[in-house]
Amino acid sequence: MDGVTTGVRATARIVAQDDGRGGTALPVLAGQGPLALRRTRASGDGARVLLVGAMSGPLGGDHFTVLAEVASGARLEVGSAAATLALPGQAKGEARYDVRLDVAAGAELRWLPEQLISARGSDLRVSSRIDLAAGARLVHREEQVLGRFGEEPGRLTSRLTVRLDGRPLLDQEVSCGPGAPGGWDGPAVLAGHRALGQLVVVRPEFGPSPVGARMLGDYAALTPLAGPAVLVTAVAPDALRLRRVLDEALRDLG
Repeated sequence: MDGVTTGVRATARIVAQDDGRGGTALPVLAGQGPLALRRTRASGDGARVLLVGAMSGPLGGDHFTVLAEVASGARLEVGSAAATLALPGQAKGEARYDVRLDVAAGAELRWLPEQLISARGSDLRVSSRIDLAAGARLVHREEQVLGRFGEEPGRLTSRLTVRLDGRPLLDQEVSCGPGAPGGWDGPAVLAGHRALGQLVVVRPEFGPSPVGARMLGDYAALTPLAGPAVLVTAVAPDALRLRRVLDEALRDLG
């Protein structure tokens, strides 16, 4: 052994399908190592899955991947049992967390995990790519907290790409913490806040009846996208107040 420490590689995969009886089946529900999956009670005819962290992480050098596919007629909600905590590790280099979501026409995905916390000394790159067919429905929430209580954050880079019917709907990236481009903590970005989040809602009915842009308090805004979709962005002093803003925005959308 040469003493070099490598990170953990783990993949979780979910496939949701119409079960032919008005409900949703999960023919594939497979997780590895730190990415355990559990089916839990859902309301209505959908299925609900929780990501359960079986280990600490992601740590430096780790590479986690979550894949979810929702077939036509299926309804799936994915959450997590607890917040994800990015930590420094023995392995050198950044950690990676990749999310790949595919939603077919007539299917619905609600992606509602708990917060991602960037602890001091960590270095994490998150990449989320969502491919929606025309007629798909989506609620996608991301929340990031920079540092634990009284702690400086680690380095966090997060990119979200959403494509609808093969065309770009949203493609944005944010980078915060030590080594990030200057200005991330300035008045044009976080303005001293330590929690940031966004909500992407895609519904076919937004096409003929688009939602108008508006402010949601002092530090949040709702913006219609170039398609049957809206984007809510928000910053807040802490995770609790951030969640309240995003929950209220989702309730207002109906």
